[in-house]
Amino acid sequence: MKTLLKLQGLDLKIEACKALEGEIPKKKRKFEIHKQRLAQELAESDKRCKDLVLEQRACESDIETRKADIARKEQQLLAVKKNEEYQALLHEIDMQKKQIALKEERIIAIMVETDEAKARLEEDKKRIERELAGIEAECAKIDKELVEAVARRSELEVQCEPLRAQIDKRLLSQYGRIRKAKKTGKAVVPLNDETCSGCHMSVTAQVVNEVLAGDKVHSCSHCGRLLFAPENFVEEGSGTA
Repeated sequence: MKTLLKLQGLDLKIEACKALEGEIPKKKRKFEIHKQRLAQELAESDKRCKDLVLEQRACESDIETRKADIARKEQQLLAVKKNEEYQALLHEIDMQKKQIALKEERIIAIMVETDEAKARLEEDKKRIERELAGIEAECAKIDKELVEAVARRSELEVQCEPLRAQIDKRLLSQYGRIRKAKKTGKAVVPLNDETCSGCHMSVTAQVVNEVLAGDKVHSCSHCGRLLFAPENFVEEGSGTA
């Protein structure tokens, strides 16, 4: 029973390590979300610059198209004989020139906005680069923590093997079945007076006496956990808590 209690102590620590191994990666999720947000922020800032460039090109193209149209209409003026047609062409030319003036004003505004957007993009890049460096540093710490937890569990699992070899195979099998059935927690629990500390149900006086005598291994008739008398293993501090 002493060896079984030692094994259980190690198994409980292994369980804790496995739980930790499952929780540690979750810490990185918030950083992954943060990285995605930063990437989106940078993409939006970059898109703003590109959109302004495209808009300026569109304005310039539109101006060239209107200038070409004006040139054609000015040529048409030379051939027009009716005053109404002449005035209509002049009006169309004037409207095109006004549109060109508006586009030119917009181009000037775009150039100012582009300079501001590019400056903001550079600032965003530097800031985001610093934030990403911090995130990578935190993720590296988390990765190290996970590696250490896995290494610790591996050490504990190695320590279990010689203990398993010392335990009666049938008892070890019974212990394994109980642990599998209970999923988590202890398979070997102390008696608390005449009560199983696993399920808090009473056990018979005969079972109590035999467990106290240490002559026989008993399991609780209610929950199936193996019982031991803590006073018999005072020196085995682990396993009684």
